[in-house]
Amino acid sequence: MPTPRPLTTTSYAILGLLSLRPWTTYELAQQMQRALGQFWPRAESKLYEEPKKLVAHGYATAMVEHVGKRPRTVYDITPAGREALGAWMPGRSDGPVVEFEGLVRVFFAEHGTKADVLAAIGAAHAWVDQRYEQSEGISRSYLDGEGGFPERLPWLILIGRFLEEMIDAVDRWADWATATVEAWPDDLDRAEPDLAVLETMAAKSEARRR
Repeated sequence: MPTPRPLTTTSYAILGLLSLRPWTTYELAQQMQRALGQFWPRAESKLYEEPKKLVAHGYATAMVEHVGKRPRTVYDITPAGREALGAWMPGRSDGPVVEFEGLVRVFFAEHGTKADVLAAIGAAHAWVDQRYEQSEGISRSYLDGEGGFPERLPWLILIGRFLEEMIDAVDRWADWATATVEAWPDDLDRAEPDLAVLETMAAKSEARRR
């Protein structure tokens, strides 16, 4: 028998979802995007391979059901899968990875115009609006007793608070960056650095080190 491919963080995320209830591959992909997509986004095509990998490791089972004439595969966690998930939990976790296309454009601002830089910053504002639209009503639904898996609410609040703080941080930065760039001359080569902000950043870093 060939050796199963190693499990990844995404594999364990899928395994964690299977610990809640059985899912079809489609349902798993949708739940991954809905529940974890804001902090662990993955291409949907990759998500369809993960349940098969879990089955190969003996951590999940696959059962074919029929809805009318159409077959569908439903995956469920095994006792070995629950044990593996518990063994994975104490492992080392890495910090956040920032992937922000607008910042790449700001980094190379001298190759564009002032309008280009403002547009890149404006996209951050649009992202904030989109995130709030996507999460609208979720917190209230739990307060009203209508949220999914309410027994998991203590740790769901931890995740939600982090995401809210991150979104608000992007919003604050975009407000400040917009005001800063709007004050620059149209010729970006003549823009002056805000040394007061740089001094604040340096002092904060030094205080943190102390």
